[in-house]
Amino acid sequence: MNTSYFAKSSNNFYAVSIAGKTPDWFSGKRYKKLAPHIGFFKKYKEDGDEAFYRIQYQKEVLDELDPREVYEELGEHAVLLCYEKPGKFCHRHLVSEWLSKNLGVTITEL
Repeated sequence: MNTSYFAKSSNNFYAVSIAGKTPDWFSGKRYKKLAPHIGFFKKYKEDGDEAFYRIQYQKEVLDELDPREVYEELGEHAVLLCYEKPGKFCHRHLVSEWLSKNLGVTITEL
């Protein structure tokens, strides 16, 4: 499994959007279960509080999911996409950490 962002990897055969709002032009698979909820997402966009975002994303999204089930539904070759470029804080990196910690899988940024 890999992570990337729309501008770079949207044409990848295994691309999967995990964004709350997927670009209209994206024709790949969507996996809304990993999308951030609008409430804490808006707050983060207003104040940039990464610690709050991490806590809320864990509590409201990841804690509600089974990592094994998510991994199996996405498939080992999935490329999880959102908007942020590498090095920028984003939820795909939180998903990567969560899957790695719980399943021992290696997930790399393309």
